[in-house]
Amino acid sequence: MTIVHPLHGPNRFKLGVFSANADGGLAITDVPERWRASWADNLAAVKTADQAGLEFFLPIARWRGFGGKNHVREWSFETFTWAAGLAAVTQRIGLFMTVHVPLVHPVYAAKALATVDHISGGRAGLNVVCGWNPQEFAMFGAKLNDDAYGQAAEWMEIIERCYGDDQPFDFDGKHYALKGVVSRPASLQKPRPVTMNAAFGSPGRDFAARKCDFLFSPFSNIEDGRKHVADIRERAALQGRDVGIYTVCHVVARETQREADDYYERYAVTEADHAAVDNHMAQKKEFANSHDKHAFDLYRKRFAGGAGSYPLVGTPEKIVEDLVRISQEGYAGAALSFVNYADELPFFCERVLPLMKQAGLRVD
Repeated sequence: MTIVHPLHGPNRFKLGVFSANADGGLAITDVPERWRASWADNLAAVKTADQAGLEFFLPIARWRGFGGKNHVREWSFETFTWAAGLAAVTQRIGLFMTVHVPLVHPVYAAKALATVDHISGGRAGLNVVCGWNPQEFAMFGAKLNDDAYGQAAEWMEIIERCYGDDQPFDFDGKHYALKGVVSRPASLQKPRPVTMNAAFGSPGRDFAARKCDFLFSPFSNIEDGRKHVADIRERAALQGRDVGIYTVCHVVARETQREADDYYERYAVTEADHAAVDNHMAQKKEFANSHDKHAFDLYRKRFAGGAGSYPLVGTPEKIVEDLVRISQEGYAGAALSFVNYADELPFFCERVLPLMKQAGLRVD
């Protein structure tokens, strides 16, 4: 039987849920209804997304938070075991694992990823990240790698060979020297589960063009999206490949525009966890090549609202208008975050998804 991952499904514009495994999600706020990321919370959110036909559930990999009153994102579930647990209680949705390449050995990753692929019936996916936070790496006695994407390329090659028939195999590279590697079972997806990467800089985009199926790229304004799409497509074409391009958005969907605007102002400005916002922005600006440089100066509200992602704020009709525009720029989908996923996802699915179908973005 041929396995078709949900990200290869029929909808023109794919949708996923991002960062539900972490305290606060992407929002850095002190409102009482902020996301706590308990296991029960995650189960409620994933079941809503699964039943509604959303394509994927995507975690962040976070080992150390950003401080502030709420120790933002210090609480988070490890992503292999998190995905395995969710795979056992869902039917259709893709379950991703987000992995820091330098902190997880590729032979272990191959075994764990294949395990989730079997539990889910071929719905596993791998989000490959190289890491940017030196404080997190110090927790493991590790340092950031000057050749991070070179290491990631070897890491991916080893995983792919772990699913091949030529075993045992040796590997002698710059970053890994392995002897007699065997790994069974292979993944159900062939030649491996789908892979994604989030990269804004040139080295990361070149890596995604060579090794990944999907790339997440942010933008400051929707109209800026086209230049990112063109750049990524050109890099992929040079490798003889086609890479799906996605973005990340934080969502405030309400019956009226005023309700949505007022709530966005409340949670992302008035009741933001300002110390954590300052720390998050400072660390991102210094160490992570993840946004346009001017975004840090212009969009503080967006960093409190959703880690610098694009805001979808308004009525269901307004949100669909924005999604249509994002699609027209060339994006194939978006990962979404909410202040409280369990409370807000049902409204989004009930009110926004039918309008997306009417607009031609989705067929189910």
